[in-house]
Amino acid sequence: MKHIKLRDLDVARVGLGAMGMSHGYTGAGSDDAESVRTIHRALELGVTFIDTAEVYGPYTNEELVGRALKGRREQVVLATKFGLISHTGREGGTDSSPAGVRTAVEGSLSRLGTDYIDLYYQHRVDPTTPIEDTVGALAELVTEGKIRHIGLSEAGPDTIRRAHAVHPVTAVQSEYSLFTRDPEAHVLPVLRELNIGFVPFSPLGRGFLTGKVRSTDEFDPTDFRAGNPRFTEENFRHNLRLADEVAAVAAEIGATPAQVALAWLLAQGEDIAPIPGTKRVARVEENTAADEVHLSEAQLATLTGLPPAAGATHDEAGLRMMER
Repeated sequence: MKHIKLRDLDVARVGLGAMGMSHGYTGAGSDDAESVRTIHRALELGVTFIDTAEVYGPYTNEELVGRALKGRREQVVLATKFGLISHTGREGGTDSSPAGVRTAVEGSLSRLGTDYIDLYYQHRVDPTTPIEDTVGALAELVTEGKIRHIGLSEAGPDTIRRAHAVHPVTAVQSEYSLFTRDPEAHVLPVLRELNIGFVPFSPLGRGFLTGKVRSTDEFDPTDFRAGNPRFTEENFRHNLRLADEVAAVAAEIGATPAQVALAWLLAQGEDIAPIPGTKRVARVEENTAADEVHLSEAQLATLTGLPPAAGATHDEAGLRMMER
């Protein structure tokens, strides 16, 4: 698989998001054995970039990833995230206080079974802690060798600039796909100005762009998508039509819709490393093969010209935690 640089961090350009193995989309339950097989197969296929977070589960996803990587740690650029669980007794969720960061990193290191984290992201910007204080604590962890690179998730341009002024930010993670183009206007230009890599999560539109989602009836009530605005009523019908446009391009070149959606993302720059999530071996095989899919200029133009998905990416509570 081809590799790119997130600033100075070398990664295979298609990574693996582990969240769905134990959080968000699990429905009636998870299959840890299949998830471990999926991680191992990803490594065999050349994936070097795996993403998790302490809040997934909470905690159980890091434990799962840690078990899967036992004896294979050096093959992987391992990323995890902090800040959506309070370790200092705060109410309201976010906690990126220096004390909270230090407690969080020790827990993640233990659960992941490692003595260092390659890329440590602030999961959401904490409105009660200046970003300078948070990044100052992270910089100390870099000096101590507990983390190697600093990242931000769903941060806006001002926060990115302020953070980067304290210590170089290696990567910013945000939702980005054919369905979610928000980062293009304000975030991506700043990242390119500052030489910061970009890691799109949900690059398949939370499953929409695979072409497999045709009805919301299949969602378990615990599935994140059951209450997501993009999967409700008229929004769902509109977005199905967009997914069909992606499927039409896929049919032209003998690829799957998921591969086309990922190939479009990969064509957006050599500083972009999407992390499609899956808990199945077959899907990780499909997703990593997108590295070999070529889209013509006309096909790229067709896809780029699609209208945005209907509906917000999150409910109101979720949107309040995201910067643009």
